Amino acid sequence: MMAMRSSSSSFSYGFTYNVFLSFRGTDTRYGFTGNLYEALRVKGIHTFIDDRELQRGDQITPSLLKAIQESRIVIIVFSNHYASSSFCLDELVHIIHCSKENGCLVLPIFYGVEPSHVRYQTGSYGEALAEHEEANMERFQKWEMALKQAANFSGYHFNAR
Repeated sequence: MMAMRSSSSSFSYGFTYNVFLSFRGTDTRYGFTGNLYEALRVKGIHTFIDDRELQRGDQITPSLLKAIQESRIVIIVFSNHYASSSFCLDELVHIIHCSKENGCLVLPIFYGVEPSHVRYQTGSYGEALAEHEEANMERFQKWEMALKQAANFSGYHFNAR
C-alpha cells in the first residue's frame, strides 16, 4: 500500500502543465494551434503556449525549458516552416531529451507536411536545414536526430490544404 502512494506521488511530482504546445508561430498560431490551445483550455487542461513572437535565432529561455520539463504531454505541430526556426529545432532537441529523462508523452501533429519529410529531412524540411549550414556540426546533428526521433512517434497527419 505504501509503495502505491509513493509511486503515485512521484508520478505527479514536478508536472506543472498537462500539455506543452511546440509550434512555429507564424504558421499556425492564429489558426490550428490557437484553436487547439483554446479547445484544451475550455476542457480544463492546463496547457503551456508561448505567446511571444520569437525572432529567428532567439535563445530558448530558462522558463521555457522548465515548462517543457514540467509537462506531462508535449504536442509538436510540425508545419511547413517549423524547421526554418533554429529556436524550434533547439526546443525540439530539449523535448526529445525530456521524453527520455522524464517520460513525458510526445504527440507529433504533421500539419500540412508529410511525416516522411520530417523524418528524412526532405521537402521544406530539407530546404530549411540547408539554410542552417552556419550552425555548428554538433548542433546540426542534434537537430537531424531530434527530427527523426520525433517523426517516429505515433502521431496525427492533417492535410492543411
